Amino acid sequence: MASGSAALTNSSQRVDRSLVEQIVRQVAMEYLGRDGAGRGASESPLLTVLASARHMHICREDMDILFGPGTELTVFKPLYQAGNFAANEKVTIIGPRSRLISNLRILGPMRKQSQVELAFTDAISLGFDDIPVRLSGNIAGTPGAIIMGPKGNIELKEGIIRAAIHVHMNPSEAAYFGVKQGDRMKLRIGGAASTTFNNVHVRIEPNSRLNVHMDTDEANACGLHLTKDIELLK
Repeated sequence: MASGSAALTNSSQRVDRSLVEQIVRQVAMEYLGRDGAGRGASESPLLTVLASARHMHICREDMDILFGPGTELTVFKPLYQAGNFAANEKVTIIGPRSRLISNLRILGPMRKQSQVELAFTDAISLGFDDIPVRLSGNIAGTPGAIIMGPKGNIELKEGIIRAAIHVHMNPSEAAYFGVKQGDRMKLRIGGAASTTFNNVHVRIEPNSRLNVHMDTDEANACGLHLTKDIELLK
């Protein structure tokens, strides 16, 4: 930055002040991890916000029925959180009134219970009038659906949810923000469709990387892909 400032000072050309300020803000945000905290890079964790498309988590028993006894999930691509991945395996989900969505991707690794996470528009297209907003794994009393795989079908008695917006972080990141497991934070998204999400659930695990997950409806509504003006607040 020092050499760049000198070049601007010694230049005979006039430089638009607003352009300089824009460049400085952009560089500062990159060093500050886009969290707007105004602290040094060594103190400020890097925040990543991602849209999570509809998907399924599967248990061992359902994997055996849908894909064959003893089959395993195979990696299509790793996800942001270490150890998690999008699998090559896909299923078809059939909702009320026989509406369906095919090519529903499974995320690994396997879990103790199967569940399906949908955006609200996905749920509507399947014929669900309403699905509850829940944290992943909290599926008691939720709607069910028929799941079709290449080797068989299952009937989920429950497990269809709209995943609540949440932030993954490790203990040191939690200490930085001053939050604990189960707290709620705010996520401000700037830009033309500026909005603030007020109920971002905090999930703390030792190996997590600071990462907010929202569904595709939420991401499209706030124009997530069009802005770098993002701030996570206690």
